[in-house]
Amino acid sequence: MPASNLPAPALRGVDHTARPTWRLRETIEFYRDKLGLPLVHVISARGWGPATHPDFLHFFFDSGNGSTIAFFYYLGSEQPAGLEGRAAMKPVPEDHVFDATHTAWLVDGVEELQAWKQRLEAKGLDVSVETRHEVIESIYVRDPNGYFVEFTRKLRPLDDTDATDAALTLQAAIEAEDAAERAGRRVAAIDEIWSRKAALLDERDGRTGVGVRIYVPKVDEFASIVKDAAARGDCRVSSSEGYNCIEADAPIEFRRKALQLKPAVWYGLFTGGVHGRVEVLDRDRVVIAPSQA
Repeated sequence: MPASNLPAPALRGVDHTARPTWRLRETIEFYRDKLGLPLVHVISARGWGPATHPDFLHFFFDSGNGSTIAFFYYLGSEQPAGLEGRAAMKPVPEDHVFDATHTAWLVDGVEELQAWKQRLEAKGLDVSVETRHEVIESIYVRDPNGYFVEFTRKLRPLDDTDATDAALTLQAAIEAEDAAERAGRRVAAIDEIWSRKAALLDERDGRTGVGVRIYVPKVDEFASIVKDAAARGDCRVSSSEGYNCIEADAPIEFRRKALQLKPAVWYGLFTGGVHGRVEVLDRDRVVIAPSQA
């Protein structure tokens, strides 16, 4: 059988994540003494291969369920200037590039999440407020290097609706980027991806015409906008495979507090796709106007 036709081998979860540290003592104190993770393994070695590779320590902490978090401490090396002061930053995403790389540990339910919050605060750490990201709720701290450490609980299991929606979103993103590249530019606004995704669903479901169409995946976190729209006289709601579709002939407005949504969910409210112009989308209010074509 050709290698391309072989079934994908299975993965068994994360063995470890690893990052560099320039703060040996502080990193040990944070993970072992403040978080309470057992130190389970250390490698001490000459530099691996190239003359530019420093000698190092590579040490591992048990992070539960057979996984570890590991650090490389390169002897004699200097911390990059770009990391200076990061450990003192608030546990919010101030630098989206740096903070995108982080570790998230799963906890079992709201009681465990609150127990971790209490422990971290008792150790003198600055802990974020509880943040809901659609299917998870998390708290964050920074370690001595400025890296985000996330503790998260699942709000619901993922299912086929999520997988289908994910595939459509990434298809829309790739098609939008291809179109932008042909035009000699780049996609910089999520609205283009929302628009392309709505076009894919329009084609699938046979919907046409001007006006506003908001596709809403049939999942719990977005149910309040569908309920709100169904109770109003300025729009209508219909159902198709995996999605509800909110349609309107004139501009339509929603308010975050009326929908009882946390900001992290609110800003992703139109992830299902939008046919129309998003004229306003701030922390409290959204207005979508009919498309002109």
